[in-house]
Amino acid sequence: MPPAQTTTSSATAPTAAPPGGTASDLIDVARRRLVTEHERLASGQLADLAALPDAAVPSLAALAHEVRLAWCGETVEVEGILSAKTGGCPEDCHFCAQSSRFDTPVLATPFLDTDEVLEAARETAGLGASEFCIVLAVRGPDERTMQRILDLVPVVQAETGLNVAVSAGILTEDQAARLAAGGVHRYNHNLETARSFFANVVTTHSWEERRDTCRLVQVAGMELCCGVLLGMGETDAQRLELIGQLAELAPAEVPVNFLDPRPGTPLMIRKPVGALEAIRWIALFRLGLPDVILRYAGGREITLGELQALGLTGGINALIVGNYLTTLGRAPSEDLDMLRDLRMPIGALSKVL
Repeated sequence: MPPAQTTTSSATAPTAAPPGGTASDLIDVARRRLVTEHERLASGQLADLAALPDAAVPSLAALAHEVRLAWCGETVEVEGILSAKTGGCPEDCHFCAQSSRFDTPVLATPFLDTDEVLEAARETAGLGASEFCIVLAVRGPDERTMQRILDLVPVVQAETGLNVAVSAGILTEDQAARLAAGGVHRYNHNLETARSFFANVVTTHSWEERRDTCRLVQVAGMELCCGVLLGMGETDAQRLELIGQLAELAPAEVPVNFLDPRPGTPLMIRKPVGALEAIRWIALFRLGLPDVILRYAGGREITLGELQALGLTGGINALIVGNYLTTLGRAPSEDLDMLRDLRMPIGALSKVL
């Protein structure tokens, strides 16, 4: 295992406005750039916003909501995910309870049968969702797994009308092309964290391998879903680095996960991200990636609790409902009630081009 990260995470927020100007001045400049001119921020501008004091976080979130409406509209996309093959993964991602290298409560199970997958997809469709993601705990798909996926995708589409996404690890060029031809709408492959921090949390494959798979997905013609996991010990600078690396990839969707420390994993010692910090970084991801589908994903319940509506008024425009891969989410009805209370319509989204 690599040595522990010793730098301070962004849990310690700045206490004074950065040298680029007052908080109000910096937010006004960013608003003009993003909303009025419909242009992206320079990296230095985003860094100045990241350095704003805690008192400015509500204003940052309000700006992020303006940007979300200006670039993406008011629609919120709802997705359900299913762990179709759980546990037994040979990789050593230090946050993941599905790794075979750690002593966790998660047991390896085989690929679910077609009826089980269809049942989950029907439940997802019944919630008004437009997207259903089949997730497999593998380094990458072998030929048998590829055939199972390619058999399942058209059946799920025909039975439910849902767009079908897949997350099955590292791909070859041929595999990406076959999945695209087989009807996979989006492929999920997360960068998770900045290139400079990646070796602190994964050693069995490289950040570059993840990035290369992301590019293969796009070349093949699938939408790329490329997420992040915050709270693993990375610094503010590394979070900004990650936003820049995502901007270079230009994914359609960015799920924002917050670490929920899992028993038996090396990162079980980490404390969850605080609510104000979470809202700050949701806003900054929206400001740095104005045109993406920014999705609430794992860890929002433990991080934000009853404050989850703040993310939807701070840059989020999509969410996973129900349970995650190895952790429980809240009841889907709570999320649907939240969207109803906020008067946010549910529908399918594609990245603004």
